[in-house]
Amino acid sequence: MVTGEPTPLTGRTLHGGNVRDVLLDRLVRLLGRDPETAKSRDIFEALATAVREELAARWVATQRRVARARVKRVCYLSVEYLPGRALVNALASLDGELLEAARAALEDLGFELDDVVAEEQDPGLGNGGLGRLAACFLDSLATLKYPAIGYGIRYDYGIFTQVIDADGGQRERASSWLRLRDPWEMPRPEARYQVQFGGRVAAEADAAGRSRHRWVDTSHVLAVAFDHLVPGNRSPTVNHLRLWSGRALMPFHIAAFNAGDYPGAVTDQLAAKNLSRVLYPDDSTLQGKKLRFSQQYFFVSASLQDLIATLLAEGWQVAELPDAVAVQINDTHPALAIAELMRLLMDEHDLAWAAALEITRRVFGYTNHTLLPEALETWPVSFFERLLPRHLAIIYQLNREFLDEVSARFPADHDRRRRMSIIDEEHGRRVRMAHLAVVGCRRVNGVAELHSRLMRETIFADFAALWPERFTNVTNGISVRRWLKESNPGLSALISEQLGHSWENDLEELERLRWAADDAAFRGRFRDVKRANKQRLAATIRERCGIEVDVSSLFDVQVKRIHEYKRQLLNLLYVIVRYNRIRAQPAAAVVPRTVIFAGKAAPGYLLAKAVIRLINNVARVVNADAAVGGRLKVVFLPDYDVSLAQKIMPAADLSEQISTAGFEASGTGNMKLALNGALTIGTLDGANIEIREQVGAEHMFIFGLSAAEIAAERARGYVPSEIVAADAELAAALRMIGAGYFTPDNTDDAQSIVDRLTGDGEPFFVLRDFHAYAEAQARVDALYARPDEWSRHAIINCLGMGFFSSDRSVREYAERIWNIRPVI
Repeated sequence: MVTGEPTPLTGRTLHGGNVRDVLLDRLVRLLGRDPETAKSRDIFEALATAVREELAARWVATQRRVARARVKRVCYLSVEYLPGRALVNALASLDGELLEAARAALEDLGFELDDVVAEEQDPGLGNGGLGRLAACFLDSLATLKYPAIGYGIRYDYGIFTQVIDADGGQRERASSWLRLRDPWEMPRPEARYQVQFGGRVAAEADAAGRSRHRWVDTSHVLAVAFDHLVPGNRSPTVNHLRLWSGRALMPFHIAAFNAGDYPGAVTDQLAAKNLSRVLYPDDSTLQGKKLRFSQQYFFVSASLQDLIATLLAEGWQVAELPDAVAVQINDTHPALAIAELMRLLMDEHDLAWAAALEITRRVFGYTNHTLLPEALETWPVSFFERLLPRHLAIIYQLNREFLDEVSARFPADHDRRRRMSIIDEEHGRRVRMAHLAVVGCRRVNGVAELHSRLMRETIFADFAALWPERFTNVTNGISVRRWLKESNPGLSALISEQLGHSWENDLEELERLRWAADDAAFRGRFRDVKRANKQRLAATIRERCGIEVDVSSLFDVQVKRIHEYKRQLLNLLYVIVRYNRIRAQPAAAVVPRTVIFAGKAAPGYLLAKAVIRLINNVARVVNADAAVGGRLKVVFLPDYDVSLAQKIMPAADLSEQISTAGFEASGTGNMKLALNGALTIGTLDGANIEIREQVGAEHMFIFGLSAAEIAAERARGYVPSEIVAADAELAAALRMIGAGYFTPDNTDDAQSIVDRLTGDGEPFFVLRDFHAYAEAQARVDALYARPDEWSRHAIINCLGMGFFSSDRSVREYAERIWNIRPVI
């Protein structure tokens, strides 16, 4: 309960000395809440509103500086963002003292900051690493004072809320992140654009006799903007993330309603809103595929219309677009932007084909995030014919000119033309979106050294031979403000005692603390911080799962999207082997271990959902076995999101980065965990390779086949049954799974996993790497049994992560791809 009356404000700027007064003012005058009966949610909304008002003032000033400076900016297109909760980050970004001032003000009013912060829902705008990377980049762009705007979709229900059923399986429930008012959201009703679908293409001659095309007889929906402000850390810059929500031009048909057709009265509104209902609609049905396709076009069309309108309002000319903006496509989901910009330039702004293509190629860059062929999007030509006929005509012409260039460079190489064509003629005629992106962009980058090399050598080898200068690498990074300063205040304070706060905006400053790994007092304080973080996570595990865990045990963490190539099954097989060893020798000395899983499976990915069910059922059996005596616990934390990750990362001792070599583009969870003092057990995949270069191989547990060895063994013919025959422990674990030891009520489900792992040619080499993985885990046990030495390795990992800041990544994008500079 709050006591006291609001004090009339003496100034408009929120600062450390007036937090209490500003909060009470917003509570009463804006929210209409009585201070004496206010709840934590009311206090959160009042404080968040006051902070957002200050951010808005800085945003206006930022936009004015950028417009007056007439400089190039970056536009980031991504279908997902995972920003996490905003309150603590915004308070800390505005003023180094404001966070503690808010804490004190809340305590004075009878509230705890942690309780108020917990009232905020994680925005349901993303799912995994792709969205978290996008959010880190927006943070870094603002911190480094680069002019930028992010564009995405305002999903009403996000991806989904993950619920674990009684049988251990995942059930999807609609996310409710917008159930309550979002105080960070700024509706922009004036920023609305019509997005067209369907119709036909009409050709006509203009006054000069030139052929022109018009897209006619189309249906329309409205894209309406909502902004989220993105502050830089200790920076005057505030950029914004603009999100689009679908609306009908005529949301309600009164005639249909009056005629008794109540559903028909709102049919258009329902169809329009479906475009922004959920992230990644299940595409196992034709309707789901069409919705994803329409959703992607809806988002890029609105974004490009808004971007052009903004630049024209600032006095730029359409022909100057390459000097005014760089547009980055985050994976292939926004690749329709290439055809859409061509359409806008030609049909709406009267540019000729050649001029429009030159501008488009100079504006766009494309970031590839996967080498998995099934993850490289393709769309049926029939979708274009029915929904985007004008874009299909543009793509056909672009493809003809491109293939002519290929033929000129490689005469009579018809197979090369077939491989490189934007149109796949062999699988039902489909548009290859990755090929469209490469052809339509000036730069194409991978996200780790290995990934970028394999990208050039495999999926884009033909394109790299044609345009070698078009390809580059920018290794991913993470926002230190979110993943160390905010997530791990104990470790942050320990670092700041030695370095001040400079490391917050220059992570490579950590190098100056390398000596601390050899300082016994520092190691002791580091262990104290880690133990406190583990106690916090243990409380969350108890609350969410009802499982008691030993904070002195090794916290072994694998938290990421559930997918076969990420190999949660490799980890789980070792858990079963470890369980069997304890049962076989109950008196043997064992390093206690708590194995923690978290992550979501795509609704239509049945095998991944079977893996989640098996993890939970293994946990049920292991945790209940009195013979184990608490020496091994297995936990699956449901509904993994940014806020949960911020509790897991600081508490982890061991970071499982065990994907099949050559499959993980980069990974950023590996960076977050290492920065928080976890040691990595991993393959030579993604950014693990570069982490090894920075911290030293002796401070990691590297195992398994390399990408080259995987390719060679695949060529020879991989036979998993030979591996099983040679490893009795592994064979026993597989028999237990297949026989239903852990899932007696669902043996078919478990057997499908065994069949997948033991089938000839299994693509992810889970069993092939098992022996090396088990040996690496033995080295983990040996080191963890020496706590002081473990701490030394953990500190070296933390302090060696300076290279992996998203600030460094963004600077490289700015220099190599975007050609932008900060605006001060």
